[in-house]
Amino acid sequence: MQKLAQVSLVLTAIVTAFAQIPATPENGNGGIHLPLRRSSRHSWKRNGEAAAVVGVGDNMDVTYNVQVRVGGTLTPLIIDTGSSDLWLVSDACKEHCPASNIPLYSQATLTPAGQDVLLLYGDSRTGTHASGPIGKDVVSIAGLSVPDQFFAAIIDTNTTVLEAGSAGILGLGFPPISLIWRQLAAAYLNQPIPTSLKHPPLMDLSSASPHSRSKPGAPRAVRRDPASVLASVVDTFPTLGPLVTRLVTWNILERPLVVATLQRDTISLSDNDGTLSLGALPFGLSDSHFSWAPVRAYSAAQSGLSPPDDSPEEVYPLAWEIPLDDVYLDGVKLPRSSLSSPSISLSALIDTGNSLIRGPQDVLSSIYARLALDPQGTFYCADPHNLTFVIGGQPFPVDPRDFAHPATVNPGTVYPDMAARCTPALAPTDPPGQGGFLYSWSLGDPFMKSTMVAFYYGNLTRPSQDPARVGFKSMVPPDAGYDLKKAVDIAIENGGVFLSTSEPAPYATTARLTRTMTMVDGMPEVTQGLLHWVT
Repeated sequence: MQKLAQVSLVLTAIVTAFAQIPATPENGNGGIHLPLRRSSRHSWKRNGEAAAVVGVGDNMDVTYNVQVRVGGTLTPLIIDTGSSDLWLVSDACKEHCPASNIPLYSQATLTPAGQDVLLLYGDSRTGTHASGPIGKDVVSIAGLSVPDQFFAAIIDTNTTVLEAGSAGILGLGFPPISLIWRQLAAAYLNQPIPTSLKHPPLMDLSSASPHSRSKPGAPRAVRRDPASVLASVVDTFPTLGPLVTRLVTWNILERPLVVATLQRDTISLSDNDGTLSLGALPFGLSDSHFSWAPVRAYSAAQSGLSPPDDSPEEVYPLAWEIPLDDVYLDGVKLPRSSLSSPSISLSALIDTGNSLIRGPQDVLSSIYARLALDPQGTFYCADPHNLTFVIGGQPFPVDPRDFAHPATVNPGTVYPDMAARCTPALAPTDPPGQGGFLYSWSLGDPFMKSTMVAFYYGNLTRPSQDPARVGFKSMVPPDAGYDLKKAVDIAIENGGVFLSTSEPAPYATTARLTRTMTMVDGMPEVTQGLLHWVT
């Protein structure tokens, strides 16, 4: 494979008709705040600078997306902290993509990299794929335009992203788990990047260069000396890396962080407007409002990145995985799983691409027993249950409205006593260590709707200088149980119909689309953000 030519990178903040960058007293001018709650567009004045709101879609609490411009195509992409790749379906996908009115990427504007990629999503129990050529184009999000951004233009997929109102996925994870970056870096070095694991294919490299906090737009040379493999690989972050990685390594953002707050659009609508903030905390908040947890780092012995020769103590994060103290249900501490080695500490992945909470099968069985599920696997919706994750000594409960999913049954046939039935928002996942990652739990959208989460990238190449961490702020109101009971009463009065909304991406009408979701309809197909690859 011919080596990739060095990419000249000039990142510029551009003001567009659909987004401008607001200034804040606490966090500076680098914060970009995208409201997830769909609303009519409006603008306001803050400290003398204009700002505009950009709506982001929500497909009935199953997927959350943000509008991104790729080349000349403005289209919604699912935000996924559980993966790192950027991909979207192209107009070249004819036979292997379902019909949709979602804008598809125009393949004619793609500058191909001469490689194809196959991305597999799921775990041993599930599995979907997306494949197509790797190429580059200008990518813009919230007024930040990034030239020569590599991504995959998908021409074959069995994922449900189009049905969910999105054209693809915007991965917000760390670069080592980006398959696109791995393939490009291997071609650039003209040699394979070694790995010892099948899931995910992590890197075993030998040395590293220090992280550069250069000024925005400053060029950065990429060395090609294959004798120092990791140095060359790390130096490709600003040119070949994922979108947010490039924004961070080029010091474009005020701070190297992304903050997500997800709204609730099913069962009982939330009062808060969901937001996706780039480079700053939401208005009025500071670090002291959050409880912070370190991101798990993987040593070379665990198939993580090898430390540099001059800094052998370095260990690198691979995913947004944080330590857990304990897990409780209705105030009772749950047992640890016996399916994993006791030498593996308890941890969880924080994943916006996962529409459920996933955990060890034996622990979930204990939860089901405590819930006294019926033969159909349901419980009374009006009974509020408290699933709480203790992180850094602080409890973070899942709102009972997010723990309960309406069961897919015909109203009046299973509950003639007018007691609506729900299923827990839970699913099993592989034990830690099977496939590479060491976490036992994957905390998806039910947890994210209950908690504001700040993803702090820190120093991507010298993490000891500024470690990655995750901040948590509970958003569960004290009367959430009452709100659940009230929502169930309203649903029963309406024949078992729960109110839900579908918030379209901003290219559609500015009106908020509201409809009803019956027990017959059920929820849209669940999603799972855990990514693995075939190389």
